[in-house]
Amino acid sequence: MQKLYKFHWDCGRNGDVEGIFIEDEEVVKKYIGKHVYLGEALGKHSDVNGTLDEGDIKVLTDDQEFINKCSEYGIGRMGYNPIHYIMDAEADGRYDDDE
Repeated sequence: MQKLYKFHWDCGRNGDVEGIFIEDEEVVKKYIGKHVYLGEALGKHSDVNGTLDEGDIKVLTDDQEFINKCSEYGIGRMGYNPIHYIMDAEADGRYDDDE
């Protein structure tokens, strides 16, 4: 089942990295604990990376009708989806901004 998620990393004084995205619940569960590399997401030489923890992602809703509308209007793809930045050989080809 797809859900609408919010991703947030507090990177201290460098800023925050956030995103709202639609993803399958099983995919998200599969990649919890994997390494995410966002590169220079907060500016030149910022090198944002870390392990994706459960607390980094919050379910906003699992209402499929609402999720379908979000997808239709492009609201379900704002900011960063950390799943697209997994640095893992088993990541099903999901590297950098693959969609």
